Amino acid sequence: MMKKLLFTFTFIIGAMVLYSGNPDRQGESGAGELLFNPWARSAGLHTMNTSSISGVEAMRLNVAGIGRIEGKELLFGNTRLYEGSTLGLNSGGFVTKVGENGAFGFSLLAVDFGENTVTTTDQPGGTGATFSPGYFHLGVAYAHTYENKISVGVLFRSISESLADVSALGFAIDAGVQYVSGENDNFKLGISLRNVGTPMQFGGPGLSTQVSAPEANIDYPITVSQRSDVFELPSMLNVGISYDFYINDNVYFRTLANFTSNAFARDQIGGGAEIFLLDKFALRGSYKHEISQTAGTENIYDGLSGGVSLDIPLQKAGETKLGLDYAYRTTRHFRGTHNLSLRLSF
Repeated sequence: MMKKLLFTFTFIIGAMVLYSGNPDRQGESGAGELLFNPWARSAGLHTMNTSSISGVEAMRLNVAGIGRIEGKELLFGNTRLYEGSTLGLNSGGFVTKVGENGAFGFSLLAVDFGENTVTTTDQPGGTGATFSPGYFHLGVAYAHTYENKISVGVLFRSISESLADVSALGFAIDAGVQYVSGENDNFKLGISLRNVGTPMQFGGPGLSTQVSAPEANIDYPITVSQRSDVFELPSMLNVGISYDFYINDNVYFRTLANFTSNAFARDQIGGGAEIFLLDKFALRGSYKHEISQTAGTENIYDGLSGGVSLDIPLQKAGETKLGLDYAYRTTRHFRGTHNLSLRLSF
């Protein structure tokens, strides 16, 4: 029954993504911040650990992974996006076990644009005022694990993009599945469908302007409201596998591979590796490549990434741990992206 469930789920989400778009539509979607990863552990693997991701970070890649935690996890993240720009990410999330086989979680993400100068046609050099767009995400997720072999999860996310007088609101659904097998759960398979939801459209008084009345003999202004175009969300399908090689009880090595099918961009493929020592230290690295890329249209993330994690036990039994994660991703422009996360597991 579980194999039939996995096959059916794979077929359905694969068909949905194939129908949703193709690379010829590159650049036609909006809400690009849905593709940002604010978490350091998965960022160190270029967000390709679809099969093995767990805890709070799973809500940004494969929501089924929240079902793999044993207790609770609280996570905070800060990202210096595209070093040299003013962009940043601030994020937080919480996941807890519910019952014997369930898990519940929620996550928050805010994009920091920095302070931008207000300009007008009369004052192109600036009015002296500043503004910062408000991009905010809220996600709520649930996952269920069947016989410790298959985890299935779903996440509902609200998306808010706004200025002082213009805003857009949308909703998206993520779904995912993870399958584990082997004596020590060595083999893992993960599939996730992300950012499938409602089209979005900007509206508000900022899209209105005053013009003169069309009658030549009457001099009075009228307000004309403009309609912005509707845009779709950047949906994608991730398929990943991984395998753990145990050197001894305290050291093991994980290899992984991942394929990403983008509805509004070219597909990507890549692989990576992690080494775990004494359940306290982890080192990771990966490489991702965009398929059929052409000069001038490459994805900004196309190359190397790496990261490190340190877990500090706060109790002798080791059930409560404080974790610190860091990742660096190379970028085609700017000076890379830095991710830093602070994690409490209890």
